[in-house]
Amino acid sequence: MKAQILDIHGNKTKEITTNLFEEPIREDIIYKIVEAEKIKQGYANKLYSGMNRSASGNVTHRRHVWGTDRGKGIPRIPRKVFWRRGTQFSWAGAIIPSVRGGRRAHPPRAIFRIKKINKKVMKKAILSALTYSNSVEGLYRKYSTLKDKKLSVKLPLIVEDKILTLKTKQFFESLGKILGELKSVAIKRKTTRAGIGKLRGRRYKQNAGMLFILGKDENKKIKGIDVIKTNELTVSDLADNGSRLIMFTEKAIKDLEANLLW
Repeated sequence: MKAQILDIHGNKTKEITTNLFEEPIREDIIYKIVEAEKIKQGYANKLYSGMNRSASGNVTHRRHVWGTDRGKGIPRIPRKVFWRRGTQFSWAGAIIPSVRGGRRAHPPRAIFRIKKINKKVMKKAILSALTYSNSVEGLYRKYSTLKDKKLSVKLPLIVEDKILTLKTKQFFESLGKILGELKSVAIKRKTTRAGIGKLRGRRYKQNAGMLFILGKDENKKIKGIDVIKTNELTVSDLADNGSRLIMFTEKAIKDLEANLLW
């Protein structure tokens, strides 16, 4: 397909031919890779939690001997001793799940299997996600505020490498000329959540914003926009729950073609 290169003023400078955005969209493969790329944190008990007590062994579990719990009308459970006076003991149950401070009966175990993805499947998923990011339907699905707007911007958005030399204020001015009505969703905005969710660990919510893809040798830091290099790109960056608004540099397109179109 033919794609146009835009300058910092949003005007077309030249046109290139690329095959990056011609892969059929396979949402099933994209979903499979996104699920495999999710970072999973082990959720489990601390090792030996509830078990590091000196309870078992202090109580004799036989009749008619000193220090036994038999014949006293108390449950036969492991106990830890606080103090003793002759044959009188002050003790409390320990270790078992039914007592205070004991172990859990069936705790979760932090064992996860890392899903291995075939290289050809991964390549197909990235190409499919690039095509998906080139569709207006995917943008409507990702950014709900665009549903009532008719987009006039032609996708994909490829800009000349000169944009990386601009300072922050000039960069955002150039971004407004390039994106037009899409600038409203390009910058990340953090807002306070309404309702009881503020008390439950999700006080703030934030929109997805735009993804700016650079070549592997290029650098740029912009507050409010996700910036990533081609050699760090994943399927989750491109298409997680809908297609992402993406802008490429000309060098990034060349790097992607060199790595994916072989």
